[in-house]
Amino acid sequence: MKEYRAKLASLPLLFGMVLFLFAVPGQAASLLQYSDKGEEVAKLQERLGTLGFYAGVNDGIFGEETKQAVKSFQRSFNLDADGIVGQATWKALRDARPAVSRYRSGSLLAEQIIRTTMKYRGVPYLWGGTTPAGFDCSGFTQFVLAQYGIKLPRTADLQYQAGIPVGYSQLSPGDLVFFSTYEPGPSHNGIYIGNGYFISATSSRGVAVDPLASPYWKARYIGARRIIR
Repeated sequence: MKEYRAKLASLPLLFGMVLFLFAVPGQAASLLQYSDKGEEVAKLQERLGTLGFYAGVNDGIFGEETKQAVKSFQRSFNLDADGIVGQATWKALRDARPAVSRYRSGSLLAEQIIRTTMKYRGVPYLWGGTTPAGFDCSGFTQFVLAQYGIKLPRTADLQYQAGIPVGYSQLSPGDLVFFSTYEPGPSHNGIYIGNGYFISATSSRGVAVDPLASPYWKARYIGARRIIR
């Protein structure tokens, strides 16, 4: 009887260990880093791609592109941007929501616009840039939307006057989101892509996807405009 009770007492511990092992992709105690190869690296690449941080091939090779995607993800979630995937990064990858949401019927234009924005991830930042050779924030939004016949003014402050105001809780894919960064008023903007994420031309990382709720952007958010009717 004592032996039977001892086995029963051990079940919660065993169950907890199983949950821990399956709570995070890969082995929770292991690290993934530059030059690693294998199935876990391919899973990492797939997850980074789903979240909008990686556009390469899921080949299971932890090369420079994968490392930069990991660092970009880590910066966006206020982790140590060392390019090494440990337990904290795995947990953030598990908890993060996909960057691009499923679109409601009637929003095909928004979906097309967002797919277009994703083509330019990684394009370097260039002050005054309006082409894929280099973008600044408003140059990026103007360039992308012009491809769909939507004309915007050149600068972020003027684009803030376009369209109609929309509340934070009513944001839809394709809305323009605005921030006060290096000067008061709308000095940075991007395109909302759904599920709390937006894409913009940043001075530090070029065109990149970020969560609106990250401490940096949340503190600087000032509003949004709907330009897709």
